[in-house]
Amino acid sequence: MSPVQPPEPILDPTGCFGLSPTFTHLNHGSVGAVPTVVQEERQRITAELESDPRGFFKQRGERTAAARAECAVFLGMSEPSACFVTNVTTGVALTLHALGLVEGDEVVTTNHGYGAVDLAINAHVRAAGVVHRVASISLTPTTEEVVEAIVAELTPATKLVICDHITSATARLFPVRELAAQLRQRGVALLVDAAHVPGHIDTSVSELGADFWVGNLHKWAFAPRGCALLSVSQRWRERMRPLVTSWADPEGYPAALEFNGTDDFTGWLASPAGPRWLQKLGIDDVRQHNSALATYGQHVLADAVGTPIADPQPRGLAMRLVELPSGYGTTPESALWLENEIRARLRTELAVTSFRGRGIMRVAAQIYNTPADYERLASRLPAFLSDVAG
Repeated sequence: MSPVQPPEPILDPTGCFGLSPTFTHLNHGSVGAVPTVVQEERQRITAELESDPRGFFKQRGERTAAARAECAVFLGMSEPSACFVTNVTTGVALTLHALGLVEGDEVVTTNHGYGAVDLAINAHVRAAGVVHRVASISLTPTTEEVVEAIVAELTPATKLVICDHITSATARLFPVRELAAQLRQRGVALLVDAAHVPGHIDTSVSELGADFWVGNLHKWAFAPRGCALLSVSQRWRERMRPLVTSWADPEGYPAALEFNGTDDFTGWLASPAGPRWLQKLGIDDVRQHNSALATYGQHVLADAVGTPIADPQPRGLAMRLVELPSGYGTTPESALWLENEIRARLRTELAVTSFRGRGIMRVAAQIYNTPADYERLASRLPAFLSDVAG
């Protein structure tokens, strides 16, 4: 039995989400789950749109700005710096576009980074001769190790560092404030990939000192999918240009980036409903509950498969790592195969990845999860692993 006790539930989640009761959802960090109350708000806005489409689009700029301002306050972000984008990947693309990278310019990331970010950089490698350098960092590094590893990759040609605030595959909280201070001294721009931050941990974006910061609202902040907020420091705003030029282009940042013809922007307008509901539940209570439940799930699953706790001193996150036994998930391909098999055979959604030849499961906790979710998986996982090994 796990030495860690599960927390008391925040609420009865019945009816609060539309999740299938016949499936165990332990992967809130990937695409989130939109609460019913937020779904209903978007449906109301969509009905308003369809009742007077042309009139609704005439209000687009004013209403988008109001929603953006509310979400910026929630994140401790200065309103002039904020801009809606569809997701973090789009924010990364806009940043790379703004920098105007040329042959020989260098971009530094880490081996904990998100795969789509690497693909975006590598497109510039192929098209413009940009150099992509990767800082190698251990699975459970200290603050000093993270900063030192990234700084060690800098050269006079380094134009940008991209660092996760909370890493996706490995669920690490990285010291972006400390890194920003080091990079400012060296004149290198910092883009923070904060896909997992809004709603997940307390943060004030304006105090971090990053040149660019982008976080998804549709994960832990309960907004509709396709909602993220980009923050750009003042020195870079005039260089921010849309990937697709449209009618708001003369207005500059942020309107030029947000307006793209007849794109469906009802999700952006409904996005403040997510943080509102989170705050109504009690944001500190939700965070404490989720972190405690994730810790419980981690211990139950690690006990079941006989592996040590990957992060014995968790830092308040609602995602935890569980190491797989030796020989499982040692490559990205085999890790993805295991993830798909767990989904198909055990009807459980979680993330499985490979890090330096080690297979790891990332389990998340949200208010719709219960201790039984992890206990049920733990009771079946050993036999499953034995079966797939054969």
